Amino acid sequence: MIRKVPKNAWYPAWLREVLESIRPLEGELQVRVQARLDCLTRPPGSLGRLEEAARQYAVIRGQERPKLQKKVVYIFAADHGVTEEGVSAYPRTVTAQMVYHILRGGAAINVLARHVGAEVRVVDIGVDHDFNQLAGLIHKKVLRGTRNLGKGPAMTRQEALIAMEEGCGLARQAAEDGIDLLGTGDIGIGNAIPSSAIAAVMTGKPAHAVTGKGTGHEAKGLRQQNRIIEQAIELNRPDPRDPLDVLAKVGGLEIAGIAGFLLGASACKLPVVVEGFISAAGALIAVRLHPPIRDYIYISHRSTERGHRVMCAALGLPPLLDLDLRLGEGTGACLGISLVEAGVKVLNEMATFEEATASQRS
Repeated sequence: MIRKVPKNAWYPAWLREVLESIRPLEGELQVRVQARLDCLTRPPGSLGRLEEAARQYAVIRGQERPKLQKKVVYIFAADHGVTEEGVSAYPRTVTAQMVYHILRGGAAINVLARHVGAEVRVVDIGVDHDFNQLAGLIHKKVLRGTRNLGKGPAMTRQEALIAMEEGCGLARQAAEDGIDLLGTGDIGIGNAIPSSAIAAVMTGKPAHAVTGKGTGHEAKGLRQQNRIIEQAIELNRPDPRDPLDVLAKVGGLEIAGIAGFLLGASACKLPVVVEGFISAAGALIAVRLHPPIRDYIYISHRSTERGHRVMCAALGLPPLLDLDLRLGEGTGACLGISLVEAGVKVLNEMATFEEATASQRS
């Protein structure tokens, strides 16, 4: 049964089309894939969540023995007006600096992507910097950063939708490019604030329950962050029943891009390994728009950000790893990709008891 978009919700045609094309995973195929897993030469279930990851991947791809060769991590980069409030340990200019650094191949994401054999693609969806036609960068800038959510809406609804549509288009292009597995990443000084705000609004938790230190921020900044989040929610009054309202009023451009990316990937039956806290905010928006999307994504790791635990619980998705990561960029997604690929190799390459017996007879 496909969940229909409410008639009273104002969604553009492209969004309606995408949402209505995302279907629940096929139950019969799940049974067939599980039957093969049960016949592999090991005690049933002894490879734990590697088996779950493999089954999910196979069903998303619609194949009992799926291929997994091309892996790409998309890093969405954007700036945030809320940095005016002094809520970040780093200046806003670091976002653009990190874009250059990743494109040169020297960041943590580059190291881990090479380790797992994944390509890295960086998307400028809202950086407050003019990159001109910088080679290797995907140019999808909607705004030069959001507005200060502590003083009014971060974006208009239309701006949030444009960013979502750009993300959706990138996922659809990835499907046309023959990519088998996607990962998300994010860059954006100050992006923990909108992520915490989204977590608070969408789960009903108070700001202090979903706000952490962020990347490199000392604990002394927590009170200021909590105050800004509470102020933003009180001032903008985002409606938790309307994910687009929440996204526009207290979200970020990279969060909107990631939400749209997950929509497009799900519509194209492309599984996505979601990075930590910021990417999870995009996932929460996407899943609240259309719950079947949760079946198309993996949560790569459990961030040390307390709000990430709240969002994972709201999504009903347990992380694949818990390594005390909190860098972002897509580093956790790379490690998660390696686990999904390991599970798929077990499914495809491990012998069943019947195959092993036949080999011994011959």
